[in-house]
Amino acid sequence: METVNTTERLRNLRRLMKENNVHVYIVPSEDSHQSEYIAPCDARREFISGFSGSAGTAVITRDKAALATDGRYFNQASKQLDSNWHLLKQGLEDVPTWQEWTAEQSEGHKAVGVDPTVITARELTDKIKKKGGAQLVGITKNLVDLAWGDERPPRPHEKVSVLDIKYAGKMFEEKIADLRKELDKKRSAGLIISMLDEVAWLFNLRGKDIPYNPVFFSYAAVTPTTATLYIDESKLNTDVVPHLGDEVRIRPYEAVFQDAETFGASLEMEAPTEGKPPAPKQKFLISTKASWALSLNLGGEEKVEELRSPIGDAKAIKNTTELEGMRACHIRDGASLSEYFAWLEEELTVKGTKLDEVQGADKLEEIRSKRDHFVGLSFDTISSTGPNAAVIHYKPERGNCSTIDPTALYLCDSGAQYLDGTTDTTRTLHFGEPTDMERKAYTLVLQGVIAIDRAVFPKGTSGFALDTLARQFLWREGLDYRHGTGHGVGSYLNVHEGPIGIGTRVQYSEVPLSVGNVLSDEPGYYEDGDFGIRIENMIMAKEAKTNHRFGDKPWLGFEHVTMVPMCRKLIDEKLLTQEERTWLNEYHREVYDKTKGFFEEDKRTMKWLERETSPIHVIELNLN
Repeated sequence: METVNTTERLRNLRRLMKENNVHVYIVPSEDSHQSEYIAPCDARREFISGFSGSAGTAVITRDKAALATDGRYFNQASKQLDSNWHLLKQGLEDVPTWQEWTAEQSEGHKAVGVDPTVITARELTDKIKKKGGAQLVGITKNLVDLAWGDERPPRPHEKVSVLDIKYAGKMFEEKIADLRKELDKKRSAGLIISMLDEVAWLFNLRGKDIPYNPVFFSYAAVTPTTATLYIDESKLNTDVVPHLGDEVRIRPYEAVFQDAETFGASLEMEAPTEGKPPAPKQKFLISTKASWALSLNLGGEEKVEELRSPIGDAKAIKNTTELEGMRACHIRDGASLSEYFAWLEEELTVKGTKLDEVQGADKLEEIRSKRDHFVGLSFDTISSTGPNAAVIHYKPERGNCSTIDPTALYLCDSGAQYLDGTTDTTRTLHFGEPTDMERKAYTLVLQGVIAIDRAVFPKGTSGFALDTLARQFLWREGLDYRHGTGHGVGSYLNVHEGPIGIGTRVQYSEVPLSVGNVLSDEPGYYEDGDFGIRIENMIMAKEAKTNHRFGDKPWLGFEHVTMVPMCRKLIDEKLLTQEERTWLNEYHREVYDKTKGFFEEDKRTMKWLERETSPIHVIELNLN
């Protein structure tokens, strides 16, 4: 990772800020749809700051520049930011949030500017006012785009196709009918949908506009009587229009803002009463992640109700077909990872081949691409050796990455998109002799994985409440990790999917886990400049069988679907309890049984699989 010189870029942006009479300018990571993963043309924050992590916000004043990001990226940001930038390490004591830092810079009646299509503005507006700032100014033309000029990549224009019902599991007409029931409960006039994965899920469509995410640039609007898809119609494959039929109108992508004005203006108003102005009888719903621009075009707070998206909630609970697809694709994907690790071990330790991190990642993609229903990767493969593994979201760069060191830890976090599901798996391996500390840390992390996997909890429990189960073993040693323990995963959709997850984020406390949720189980431990360890399995929430039913309510547990062995060499068996040893042996037996069929003609991988899944000693208890 190289430091980027941003002096000229900042100079051009500050000239534009002066021309638009703003003293502070905000550059979020997200696009107009609040996407975590974005198209290259929307990587404005990366362009202006040089920081390439997926999370963070840049704030530029006439003479300062700050980049705020979370603990996953402290290491990376410190390497990529040049001397023009101040790093705001979010979550650390006495470090202001980017909103607080922005408000502080607005003191003295200074105006704060932002592109209103790429930000939600509720909390920030209040903070600016409290600090004596002038106002939050929506600037229609994005100033970073103007500073970027002709070098800015073009907007993608990839084709959109129908996801067959044998993979989707539910007709889009049924999904719209369910959504209308929610609108009726809220007594609302309709819902404008801005999140790309929600539009794709609702209509059973998939695209390729954003790398690794099968989504497409679009909006949608659903009212009690109409459904509209806002998209460039030339992007639609020939099967899309017949698929949507008469149920869905198709309008140009940009028309959503014009239609939003029409929606807002058409709301029936109640008669004014004494001391109260007229108010709409119904409001339009938008997600809490919808842009400021959408809210303004609908008529602002008076005509808009913001809420957690009902589509996001429904999408997170996978149907029977989607769950079965997740099981199947993880078996194929697990076989690919085992084949890769067996190959890599032989290349490094037997043949003495020099391979860099990108060459390893390329080989893994080549193996995956031969599996049934493969579409592409679900994110950039994190192929990291030694100290690079301590960079939590490390991305090796072709021609500028490390050679894989067989005497150091190797962390591989990777995933794929298949027609029947999305995968995300992390394994940490050692091809030589690990240190005692590496084995201890790995085993503590493994115990956290097992604790989440074996958890049983009452219905209504959130991922926020489960987080400490994974951290407890590290905490006893005074250790921890600066990322969540688990995130939701889409079904042939985004690899990071809300609203559920396991971690300390406030939003994870707001949504209880439900049967059908699919999420990751991925504790870790990192020594900056030395090594990194993470183990990640995919798990699915299911109803658990218990001896009792306190409160006469269901109890939940998890089913794991990832089928890749743990690294036997890194496990310190002395630290494991009998229950943990039994879990590990049963897990490895399941991995072996479900993936061995892929290696009938592959002696190398079969030998590796047999070794890595061989049982460890289980303590025999004398009960006499």
